[in-house]
Amino acid sequence: MGELRLAWDVPAWAWRFYLGHFPLIAGLSLIASAQRLVVVNWGLPRGWSLASEVLVMAARAVLVVAVWRLATRDERLSWAAAGAFASQHWRSLVAQALLLCAAFLVFDLGAERGVGALLPEAARQPYLAALLFVKNPTVIAFTLVWWIGLIRQVSRVPGHAGAVG
Repeated sequence: MGELRLAWDVPAWAWRFYLGHFPLIAGLSLIASAQRLVVVNWGLPRGWSLASEVLVMAARAVLVVAVWRLATRDERLSWAAAGAFASQHWRSLVAQALLLCAAFLVFDLGAERGVGALLPEAARQPYLAALLFVKNPTVIAFTLVWWIGLIRQVSRVPGHAGAVG
């Protein structure tokens, strides 16, 4: 299989997984969205702010565990398989790293910092709050699914029934 095709299999799988489990992924991600909207736009007293961060971390941990369990329930994974995959398909891993870097450039540097810097000072805070509200259930959640898909791809035991693509 071509290395670019192999690299593309993970984001393609991640997209199907993301859409197939959207209510769960978006639901858990909306906890962070709401928290970021409130904290960035209006702020919270120190104790509440800390408590809200703990809640966001807990929701993200639940999201990681839920996505991991759903993504790997029919898979057999192995660290030895991951090492073999990385040795044999390092070009595909480089291609995925470049795709993730491109997404970071567009959505973090471009949307958050680039566009934000172009806005008048008074519009920056509301823009950032709205952007973070949207990014949590979309870009951030999809990236999380992509990373789990990448781990799933590289550590799959060859010949097992489940497939990334």
